[in-house]
Amino acid sequence: MGFLDFLRPNAHRDSVVGDLVRRGGYWRGVISLGSESGVPLLLAGPRAAPGEAGLVLARELGRRYAALLPVIERALFEHYEPYAEAAESEEGERGRVPRLGRPEQVWEHVAPVRVRIEASRGVDTVEIAYRTEWDPEHTVGARFQGWTLTELNGSVI
Repeated sequence: MGFLDFLRPNAHRDSVVGDLVRRGGYWRGVISLGSESGVPLLLAGPRAAPGEAGLVLARELGRRYAALLPVIERALFEHYEPYAEAAESEEGERGRVPRLGRPEQVWEHVAPVRVRIEASRGVDTVEIAYRTEWDPEHTVGARFQGWTLTELNGSVI
């Protein structure tokens, strides 16, 4: 063991989630969401190893993501609607905000940018953050507890 080994980031290998490295208070890796591969993954957990509950959720997310899409798209569409209404009344905004008529059209205008799994108010929470064309200043986070959407937060950092 070298003198500066304590500065080396901890690493963990999971058979499903893959390689994780401890940095900035989270275990970091990548996760595939449907056709999106390589979405950054942040897992809470102690310095020694990622928390088992978070690993279980990360393993399940890949399998469950397709079933979550209809709920997420409805919430994203509801988030979109005020922007579309504002764009109709403001001349300069019309070109920036896409015209969508149905919830399933949101997917052409959003992209996942991060998955964070950690406890929120004592409950293990999966948050999938999306970048949207209609709100480029913010990231929109779909938060799930027990695989039920509990919140779509319009200003997740």
